[in-house]
Amino acid sequence: MHMADALISPAVGVTMWAASATAIAYCSKKIRTEMNDGIVPLMGVMGAFIFTAQMVNFTIPLTGSSGHLGGGMILAVLLGPYAAFLTIASVLVVQALFFADGGLLALGCNIFNLGFFPAFVAYPLIYKKIVGSAPTARKISIASLFAAVAGLQLGAFSVVMETVSSGISSLPFGTFLAVMQPIHLAIGVVEGVVTASAISFVYNARPEIVQSAMKSSPTTVHPIRNVLLGFLAAAVITGGVLSLYASNHPDGLEWSIAKVADQKELKNPEQGVYGALADIQKKLAFLPDYSFKKTDGIKAADGTTVPPAGQNHQKAEKIPEASKFGTSVSGIIGGTITLALCFVIGFALKRRVHPHTA
Repeated sequence: MHMADALISPAVGVTMWAASATAIAYCSKKIRTEMNDGIVPLMGVMGAFIFTAQMVNFTIPLTGSSGHLGGGMILAVLLGPYAAFLTIASVLVVQALFFADGGLLALGCNIFNLGFFPAFVAYPLIYKKIVGSAPTARKISIASLFAAVAGLQLGAFSVVMETVSSGISSLPFGTFLAVMQPIHLAIGVVEGVVTASAISFVYNARPEIVQSAMKSSPTTVHPIRNVLLGFLAAAVITGGVLSLYASNHPDGLEWSIAKVADQKELKNPEQGVYGALADIQKKLAFLPDYSFKKTDGIKAADGTTVPPAGQNHQKAEKIPEASKFGTSVSGIIGGTITLALCFVIGFALKRRVHPHTA
């Protein structure tokens, strides 16, 4: 559900940038006053895990579409809403800057849609209400499913509103909404199941993590070491291996656009702010679309050059292997960058709380 710049106007893009920046500032302030020792490593590892998990698209049967984990609900339950929002924002910034996943003008929209609704609507108003003060496996499963579906439905609705409000595409409100909501309902059900599984794993291993996130009480580093190692291993396996088996079908947003506009994607305007931001993204994204940058050919082991896909050559079959290697590299590097960024943000905020500990 990563929006491209072609969907939104500069006015909507700037407005959503401002909304997301305000939310980031608010969350940073809350974390500075409620920081605990265990939140920083958990933010980093969970950020890396969500980055890699978003690379694995799963097929939605009978639709020709696919979806991927948003991750907002998992983060909210394990980190609390404030750290969760900063973590998902970090994931999306890394994706947009270094992997050209989602537009730079639309970055504020993507952060808001994927972060705000799970953290500040679905988590406090649905998940916490269902789980209550005495979590059980059953309550966690039910709460995760309903909260994940609600968060994704609100995010999909927000995408439609931002697109239609921009007025630069031919996507009609009613038709676009009628296609977007059902497909993201299916995606939300899968996300709910994955969310329930992940949270149940943590709750069975270290219930104090879930309880401390709900109560904003301190969590120490040592008791959660096994959880950190578990999610770190999951991030490495997901980014390095499972990402190779991601569905090739378009995701829910791309599929919806194709259904409504009869084209796979909308082209960005080439002039003005669109062109400027596209140039910036092109320069910064060293692994665009989670693969190596395209060249005139790929150097084979025997020194010959393999032409790009679509050109006849006896060694052309080597290109998919290079592409798969690029995906694995992207997963590992992207997860590492996200982990480092979350660590920097967390320790920077912690340092501002305790400047005398420098």
